[in-house]
Amino acid sequence: MDLNYKIFIPVCLLAYALGSVATAVWAGKIFHGIDVREHGSGNAGATNTIRVLGWATGIPVLVLDIFKGWLAASLPVILKLAASGSSELMNMQIITGMIAIIGHVFPVFAGFRGGKGVASTFGVLLALQPLVTLSCMAVFIAVLLITGYVSISSISAGLAFPLISLVFFDSPSLMFTIFAILTALALIITHKKNINRLLKGEENKFIWKKRDSG
Repeated sequence: MDLNYKIFIPVCLLAYALGSVATAVWAGKIFHGIDVREHGSGNAGATNTIRVLGWATGIPVLVLDIFKGWLAASLPVILKLAASGSSELMNMQIITGMIAIIGHVFPVFAGFRGGKGVASTFGVLLALQPLVTLSCMAVFIAVLLITGYVSISSISAGLAFPLISLVFFDSPSLMFTIFAILTALALIITHKKNINRLLKGEENKFIWKKRDSG
C-alpha cells in the first residue's frame, strides 16, 4: 500500500494532464483555424464549440471531454491503487477526478483558459456513481427541453446530483458526499456570468438546428 501512495502523486499529475487536453481549443485551431474562446460565449467547451463550429466538431469535443473526466477518475481503479469497492479507492478516484476538472478549467496546454468543466465533471461522476449520474443527465435533458438554456440545465443537473445521491442512494464515503455538494456549488460559481445574463435576459438559447453559413 505504501507503494500505491508513492505513485499516487504521479497519477494526480497524469489526471491534471488529461484534464488539460484542450479539445475545444485544439479542434477549433486544427480544423477551422480559429480559437473558440474568441467567439460565441468565449467558453472553451462543447456547447460553445457546437454554437461556433457546428455539430460535426462539437459532438467529438463533447465525447472527448466526457471521456477524459471518466478516464482520470478511473485511473486509481485501472492501476489498482486500493482494494476494489473500498472507500479509500473511491476517495482516490474523487481526488483524481477533481484534479482533472481543475485541469479542464485551467489547462496548462491552453494558457490556463479552459471551459466550465461540465462535460468533464459528467465523465468523473459517471466513473464514480453511474446510476446517479444518468439520473442527473435525465434532469439536464428535461430542463434543456423545457427552457432551451444549457446553463440552467447544467446548474439544475449539478444541484440534483447531491440531492439524488443522498436521498435515493447510499453515499460510498464522506468525501463523496462533500464532493457532491462542492460539485453543485462549483457549477453555480462557474456559471456566474450565465446567471447574470439570464437575469438581464441576454443569455442565448441552445440552437438545435444547424444555422445557415450564409
